Amino acid sequence: MYEFVTGPLAWVSFGIFLVGMTVKTVSVIRLALKKDKVVFNHFSLGWSLRSIFHWLVPFGSRSMREKPFFTAVTFIFHTCLLVTPVFLLSHNILWDERWDISWWSLSERLADYMTVLFIAAAIVMIFRRLVSPEVRIVTSASDYLLLAVVMAPFVTGYFAYHQWLRYDTMLIIHILCGEIMLIVIPFTKLSHMVLFFLTRAHIGSEMGNRRGAATW
Repeated sequence: MYEFVTGPLAWVSFGIFLVGMTVKTVSVIRLALKKDKVVFNHFSLGWSLRSIFHWLVPFGSRSMREKPFFTAVTFIFHTCLLVTPVFLLSHNILWDERWDISWWSLSERLADYMTVLFIAAAIVMIFRRLVSPEVRIVTSASDYLLLAVVMAPFVTGYFAYHQWLRYDTMLIIHILCGEIMLIVIPFTKLSHMVLFFLTRAHIGSEMGNRRGAATW
């Protein structure tokens, strides 16, 4: 089973993710060309990059500075979500064995701390959706499900690393959870990991180049 989930199934999940995100990105651009051509008439690379930069830097935008606690939680969540699996030592070893790919890795202790931070940040996000009226009103069951999908690889990976429950079973579940997350990204709100850049580029061009009013 381990050979299957780290071999053919891994290739399938990565393939669906890459093809799905490519198709989704192209379809969004084509839809914009069809429905809102004026967007491209006012496109500005400078304002686009400025907008993206301000939203990638902690407290770079005015709205972030207005909510410092949630901003900190959000950046912890996304930083740990992206950095931990990419630079985890065990993942690096697996990629090296399977695909002859290797790069710098986090220390096991640091990766462990980042996993705990990620899980804590995800719990805060769930709690916010439950108690904050302005967020709860736009939250559906699918939002909680997506958070569970994103949390699952980290929780199961933490269990596997600390050898809680049966290690080999937990390891396979961990790998399956990661592959499920990859597969659902192009078809859900998780696709914002790529579409974010298109959105910020549009808003930056619109508010900066055309209206002359920055959004940060």
